[in-house]
Amino acid sequence: MSHYRRAYIPGGCYFFTAVTHHREAWFSTQENVDRLREAFRHVKNRHPFAIDAIVVLPDHIHTVWRLPDGDADFSLRWRLLKHYVAIKLSNGTNNRGEKQFWQRRFWEHVIRGETDWRNHIDYIHYNPVKHDYVTTPAQWPYSSNSQFKTLVK
Repeated sequence: MSHYRRAYIPGGCYFFTAVTHHREAWFSTQENVDRLREAFRHVKNRHPFAIDAIVVLPDHIHTVWRLPDGDADFSLRWRLLKHYVAIKLSNGTNNRGEKQFWQRRFWEHVIRGETDWRNHIDYIHYNPVKHDYVTTPAQWPYSSNSQFKTLVK
């Protein structure tokens, strides 16, 4: 069994990547992206955090969050987000009874200063270009470089 060491820093700023199970393109439909938006609103209402940047691609998400002072529990937020989306959209379960919508874990990186923050924001916004979905970041509709961020506030 793996034992992950996560850097829980109260009030911290983090870059995250969450990937769908088997990299299935769940977020290639508007309905599923809307469900993800609902999930963000639902979780943020109960466990506040700020989204500095986000991009939703068909099979993964990148985002930068700022947690409130004194709060370091990003794992709770990810668990709730993943559950909220998967409970409605996933029809299969694994041998543990878990919905098979997301990969089991997520990747996080503590943002360490202004340069690191800018580099990750740029990475997020240019990710749809990197994957050849669009030719400029502004063309991708599911990004904080477009209207998406305002819809999850």
